[in-house]
Amino acid sequence: MTSDNEDRLQAVLWDMDGTLVDTEPYWLAAQTELAQEHGITWTTHDARATVGQAMPVTAAILRESGVALSVTEIIDDLLERVVASLQGGIPWLPGAERILGELVAQHIPSALVTMAFSPVATRVAAAAPIGTFHAVVAGDSVPQGKPHPAPYLAAADLLGVDPANCVAVEDSVSGTTSAQAAGMEVIVVPGIVQPPPGPGRHFIASLEDLTVDSLRGILRDPGAGDHRPAAGS
Repeated sequence: MTSDNEDRLQAVLWDMDGTLVDTEPYWLAAQTELAQEHGITWTTHDARATVGQAMPVTAAILRESGVALSVTEIIDDLLERVVASLQGGIPWLPGAERILGELVAQHIPSALVTMAFSPVATRVAAAAPIGTFHAVVAGDSVPQGKPHPAPYLAAADLLGVDPANCVAVEDSVSGTTSAQAAGMEVIVVPGIVQPPPGPGRHFIASLEDLTVDSLRGILRDPGAGDHRPAAGS
């Protein structure tokens, strides 16, 4: 029998790049190619500074580095390159399609909460198992991006659920900060720039380790999670 506490899980809210799909390399390659075309060396340090950031922030960093385009033009250029990379298929991370399908089977809605703009976000959402995403919040649909709580609060509002009864899944510092500021427990998967341990942060090695029961368990007993970074991350 399912207890009332188990029923607290009303929805799971997912970051996209580096969490569900292995698209971070696409974004970083797009940035590097654009920078090189403008005679700029784009370093690993530069790339890491953009992980999890809103696209206008990334575009501003590129512009300040010497890309002679407007912020809007830089965003459009990056989107075009990444959408082209996705033409060959969506690079789901191990375990992603399985856990999304299990949530659908148990009638637990999901939302996609990403700083990627709509052309990329909607393409990924459409490729998920049928009935997965009941809402998509993209970077161009909210006035303030991560680490502000607005994206996660918008997703909870679209789903008609209490943020406190949601679990977010993230891989970045800004995304984790955003979800926690919205009042959510956060599962953290390995990422390029992973947040440090802390209350409300539950580290796992891979989505392959994630189950619907473990998602429910986080809301049953938030203090029981593993607050240590996954080994090797």
